[in-house]
Amino acid sequence: METEGRFNPSNPLDETLFGGAEKAIYNLLQPELYELAVARGEGLVTAQGALRVLTGQHTGRSANDKFTVRDATTENTVWWDNNAAMSEEHFARLKADFAEHIRGRTLFVQDLYGGADPENRIRVRVVTENAWHALFIRYLLRRPEISELDGFTHELTVVDLPSFKADPERHGTRSSTVIALNLTEKLVLIGDTSYAGEMKKSVFTTLNFLLPENDVLPMHCSANVGSDGDVALFFGLSGTGKTTLSSDTARTLIGDDEHGWSDNGIFNFEGGCYAKTINLSQEAEPEIYGATQMWATVLENVVLDDLRNPDFDDDRYTQNGRAAYPMHYIPNASETGMAGQPDNVIMLTADAFGVLPPIARLTPAQAMYHFLSGYTAKVAGTEKGVTEPQATFSTCFGAPFMPRHPSVYGNMLRDRLKKTGATCWLVNTGWTGGPYGEGHRMPIRETRALLHAALDGSLNAVEFRTDPLFGFEVPVSVPGVDPKILDPRGTWADPERYDAQAARLAAMFTENFAKFLDYVDDEVKAAAPRSGG
Repeated sequence: METEGRFNPSNPLDETLFGGAEKAIYNLLQPELYELAVARGEGLVTAQGALRVLTGQHTGRSANDKFTVRDATTENTVWWDNNAAMSEEHFARLKADFAEHIRGRTLFVQDLYGGADPENRIRVRVVTENAWHALFIRYLLRRPEISELDGFTHELTVVDLPSFKADPERHGTRSSTVIALNLTEKLVLIGDTSYAGEMKKSVFTTLNFLLPENDVLPMHCSANVGSDGDVALFFGLSGTGKTTLSSDTARTLIGDDEHGWSDNGIFNFEGGCYAKTINLSQEAEPEIYGATQMWATVLENVVLDDLRNPDFDDDRYTQNGRAAYPMHYIPNASETGMAGQPDNVIMLTADAFGVLPPIARLTPAQAMYHFLSGYTAKVAGTEKGVTEPQATFSTCFGAPFMPRHPSVYGNMLRDRLKKTGATCWLVNTGWTGGPYGEGHRMPIRETRALLHAALDGSLNAVEFRTDPLFGFEVPVSVPGVDPKILDPRGTWADPERYDAQAARLAAMFTENFAKFLDYVDDEVKAAAPRSGG
């Protein structure tokens, strides 16, 4: 096999899997990968110098095509209700066929870190057949210093071959697309999808499995830190405002998607950002917009006009257009990706039923309950006959990436909150004055004012009331915030209709949480909504 690039002779590619490759190109830097991606026709250069790529049929994750090998390592540790299993035999065939498919190909190799904390990171080798995929993962994982590559030994290998098609009968897959994770061999095989997010999410999933063994809580959240060193975490599903609210020019961004919480504090898993671009504007999200205008940013499935300017309002390819760029493209991003213990944990929900208050303070047990619930609500879409909001529950605010049972992560969160004394807040960015279609969206100005009060500590000093149905504490009045908005029942024209709607939502929580009852203690069970208010 011919080799090029910044070759690490002490740790070449494994001959068993990669021996048939014609060439392996090791650890090229950003300009080299950008140059090759353009020369190979993998993308177009935009007017601003970004690289626009198209991913074909897969413009998002293929959740139904993701598998974990079921073996002695995973049999009693993986949450099989949430993770599709692949047999050891099927994986062995898949690996052998990957090796055959690699024969005669040029491969791009990147040796990177998953995690900023030297005590809790994982060394990752990513092998791709496209230069732009190597550029993407070089942004999204953390880049070693050149001097660190001498003697770099990897613990996890991710192989990304979009040109490989799985055989469902031979490989035990659902389709020709496959994302197969073998936690014993520490090997991920990705085929028949060009969507780059599969690579980073496979690393995240692996960390979610490994880190709890080291008493580190892996989290699908953003994080920032104030000038005084106060750290905040932001959990939230799509549409809750997680990116917008965690991007604060007065605070330093630690990371926007994946973090670990250890005895040392918070650390980012990533070295970059993978931001959605649909309807992106300079006015609403200046930092992200600015990054899309920078040289060598990867724009995934973004429409270009005749002058090669990105049109972020055009969704002809997908609603899930993305921009991938290194963290330093954000002006107020942390250089280290690390910070101290959190002072505040924010759980964001967009409650389209108009029931939840704009902010509530949770006990550690209530925090575990709402963390395991992972609630938000989607508004009625354009589908005929759908006229009411739809509740969405994604446990730990990231169910697709949780290989262990949610109670593992939930108990760790509760323990961390108790140990550090961090305050947990449930923030509703959804509707007030009635449900979607009748009420209105929570004013962003009020949400920001309440968040600032929570983060600077002043919110803890105001008077609170206990919500009769959900049991959490709600502020009665906050300086600079309209007191009417703090009591959702009072914002409805018909309070009795609110009571009925609140009871409906409480019942949804109870029904969803039934699957966790055998895994939580009485303290967490008592955090459930109270029947009848």
